[in-house]
Amino acid sequence: MVKTLVLGLVVSVLGLLTGGVVSWWQSGQTRDTSVVAHWSTDPDIGSANADGLLRARVARVGLFALTRDEAVYFTRAVDDAGASLDPACTYRLAGGSLPAGWWSVTLYAEDSLLARNADQAASVNAQSPGLNPTAWTASIGPTRPEDGTPWLSTRNTRSFDLTLRLYEPEPSVLGPGASLPFPALTRLSCPGNAP
Repeated sequence: MVKTLVLGLVVSVLGLLTGGVVSWWQSGQTRDTSVVAHWSTDPDIGSANADGLLRARVARVGLFALTRDEAVYFTRAVDDAGASLDPACTYRLAGGSLPAGWWSVTLYAEDSLLARNADQAASVNAQSPGLNPTAWTASIGPTRPEDGTPWLSTRNTRSFDLTLRLYEPEPSVLGPGASLPFPALTRLSCPGNAP
């Protein structure tokens, strides 16, 4: 009787552990996304079509996704030439008016959290000081630009990506095949390398 109870308990614990590991692994896998101008999105984030695995992934990376009519999210991890983003390099992010009530671009480190530094330069948005919302430029890199250009700091990151959020997006953003005036991301320089 005791052996049966112990065996049942062991099998139950192993089943729970296996299920937990598989769920954790699957929630970390990327899904098929649409990619335009190196910005990718999963149109199911924040929609009624989001399945359990997508909801687990959103919860795991801390996105706290709003519904699609409240916000649309785009991510990129490469520059305009298709090269992986390097925190030692300096980049220019340039854009114009975006079809939303408000927007922001935020830099996330390799752990999907803000960079661990005291630079207070994790994000730029439509109301950032020194940024013209109709034709804007921001600098991304480990050093604050001397000219006062809005800046996203890569200090203390091993890798990073960018997330563009469009809050209160215009209806044209929500339709299938929507094209947006996405911000361009150009590598300017890297230590020891030509641009």
